[in-house]
Amino acid sequence: MPALARDAGLSPEWIGLLALPALPWALKFIWAPWVDRWGSGGPDHRKRWILACLAGVVAVLAVAAMLPQVWLFGAGFAVLIVMLFLLNLFSATQDIATDGLAARLLTPRLRGLGNSVQVSGYKIGMILGSGALLILVGWLGWQATLLTVIAMLLLVALTAWRFDEPLEPVRPRKPVTLRWWLRQLALFWRRPGLAVWLLILLGYKVGDGFGTRMIKPFLVDSHWTLAEIGTLDLVASLVGLAGAGLAGLTMMRLSRRVALFGFAGLQALSFIGWWWVASWGVDAPQGAWIWAVALFEQLADGLSTVALFVVMMDYCRAGHEGSDYTVQASVQLFAVGAFTLASGFSVAWLGYASHFLLAAILSAVVIIAAFFWQPPVVAHAPRGEP
Repeated sequence: MPALARDAGLSPEWIGLLALPALPWALKFIWAPWVDRWGSGGPDHRKRWILACLAGVVAVLAVAAMLPQVWLFGAGFAVLIVMLFLLNLFSATQDIATDGLAARLLTPRLRGLGNSVQVSGYKIGMILGSGALLILVGWLGWQATLLTVIAMLLLVALTAWRFDEPLEPVRPRKPVTLRWWLRQLALFWRRPGLAVWLLILLGYKVGDGFGTRMIKPFLVDSHWTLAEIGTLDLVASLVGLAGAGLAGLTMMRLSRRVALFGFAGLQALSFIGWWWVASWGVDAPQGAWIWAVALFEQLADGLSTVALFVVMMDYCRAGHEGSDYTVQASVQLFAVGAFTLASGFSVAWLGYASHFLLAAILSAVVIIAAFFWQPPVVAHAPRGEP
């Protein structure tokens, strides 16, 4: 969206505000306990949520395919915002069920590898929905591209439908009330060590979100075509896949502390690279260096994302995996979203180079928490249980 919007002539301030429709990702903790509860104890509890949400995504994309691209990025911009909101709403709800299923099935030792698979899936989605989308829009046009995405999502739905979800144990249930919901949140955050972890969640990815939102507008202003940006994004995302896989393997040996904060340092270093490239100016011939920095930034992103997700799973309680993981993700996304919304104004006021330098500083600040944080004590699943 940032590249398409900038190519259509939208200002950086408006591009930064395109993060607003992603609000459901930050608010999903509100309905996450109900996703955990409604249907629990029955067969295919979380699978049914996943399939219903996939159907919603397909429906929204089908409507978008019937509307002209030029109109959506012009007079119909409000309609585009609404459709993006609905896409995020369905996707965020699906994510609650998916994360809850993964947190339930993965043993602590396998969470590094399991999250490598999850982050790889996320990166593949970024490849298809970002770099590949830009290339396909240039080759096939808006409508044919969205119909292709719909066809791929139907294949995903078929795979999910064929998955044999293990039956969850039936647990005692209390009436679903506002008081019960508030108690679920309170019980999670009252545990020892959660105050420092809250600060880490708030700061861990803000520099990343703040910086990456303006990378593609920077490339557009540096006279890169959409096809060139799409190619770079595609290759860089593949490197991100490699980073996610590497993180899963290394986290079987590295301590949680070393992985979490060491990979955050690499993320900060990557934005030092973007600052260095942008300081040359948009008219400088810096193509080879942009490729190098983009690939390193995605490698660091894959490593740091897996490390964060693994520790988030470590904090989940049995029977509350979906809601516990979601409330952590929502805290993190609230912080990232706030800084992402400000990213366009940052570029307008400071310029690209200073913006990326600020992103590097924000990425590095969280490392201070390493001196105060104690990793959670993880209970291993009994023999024979998932």
